[in-house]
Amino acid sequence: MELPLGFTFAAGYAGIRAKQQDDLALIVSGTPASAAAVFTQNQVQAAPVRLARANLRQSRGKAGAILVNAGNANCATRTGAKVALACCQAAAKLLRLPVQQVLPASTGVIGVELDARLITRKLPELHKGLFENDLRSDHFDRVARAIMTTDLVPKRAYAEVTLRRGTVRIAGMTKGSGMIQPRMATTLGFVLTDASIPAPLLQSMLERANALTYSCISVDGDTSTNDTLIVLANGASGVRPDPAETPFLEQALTGVLETLAKAIARDGEGARKLVIIEVSGAATNDAAQRIARSVANSPLVKTAIAGSDPNWGRIICAAGNAGVKFDAARVDIDLQGVSVCRSGLAADFDEGGLKQKLDAPECQIRLAFQGRGKGTARFWTCDLTERYIEINGSYRT
Repeated sequence: MELPLGFTFAAGYAGIRAKQQDDLALIVSGTPASAAAVFTQNQVQAAPVRLARANLRQSRGKAGAILVNAGNANCATRTGAKVALACCQAAAKLLRLPVQQVLPASTGVIGVELDARLITRKLPELHKGLFENDLRSDHFDRVARAIMTTDLVPKRAYAEVTLRRGTVRIAGMTKGSGMIQPRMATTLGFVLTDASIPAPLLQSMLERANALTYSCISVDGDTSTNDTLIVLANGASGVRPDPAETPFLEQALTGVLETLAKAIARDGEGARKLVIIEVSGAATNDAAQRIARSVANSPLVKTAIAGSDPNWGRIICAAGNAGVKFDAARVDIDLQGVSVCRSGLAADFDEGGLKQKLDAPECQIRLAFQGRGKGTARFWTCDLTERYIEINGSYRT
């Protein structure tokens, strides 16, 4: 699928990682774009998060570039703020942009000082690479790989929307595999469109789309210090949606974010299975999401799925720990479409047959609350295996 018009990309190895693998990337809009973003709710926030927030406020929702590095989170260090600013200043000078229009993002190890010179010395080479327009798709893919940490695969998604005045394109990339439990965004995500959308409207669209996607995934229940999700709309297509067309564009944006979010859950550290949790009949959507999140974060549920054990008792237990009032005698649970619990009690099912169904790479858990509640939620997580411990037991070493 064709990339959005007016964006260029570059990536390279700056020496931030110990392993020689691309760790620095630039995403640049040919003209300043409307920008929207959501950031971590962790009380400990990395310097790039704080600076990106400030830059968006000062630029009134305009951005010309995203500067991102992997291998070091630039968080909880003595020089973090100075490093983030120096890198943005260097990029702004090369790109001839106001420094407030450069949005920084970082991912990697927390608490290790980052040498700004590693980035500033590499930027001229990346700047030169931006002009290789015939390699745009290759450079897009290279940036998607450069932002990876423990990810096993790059994560990308695309969409096209035909509107009255023409076609607009959306493309997104994300990274994430561990330290995943967003309540607003997760890890790093960058989504680009060549539609013309005012920044306030773009922010509203992102917040609604995010609430249904990135905020509905969890790998391990941990929210990162660096979570950043940015959307840029540069208008390079010359197409501005009519008010009546905006919902169609928002639907496409939501679809791209959902694809990216599910890819994160599927690629969870050590995971073998994607788990889809659906809740219906709760009192409110918020109550449904709290229940779904509680089930998604339960180590007992996640390990049962890893072992293909249809232990529905763990699911109802996790639901009961969500802090949401409900009548346990009015709960139905299905696993892989098989009824395992009806009205809070065991249903008759073929355990051996269901165990085989749970061996699949995707597993579905459905909780239905009997009554008049209309609250629903859909959540994505993964199973929990011994490999998760191996990865995180030696993350720094």
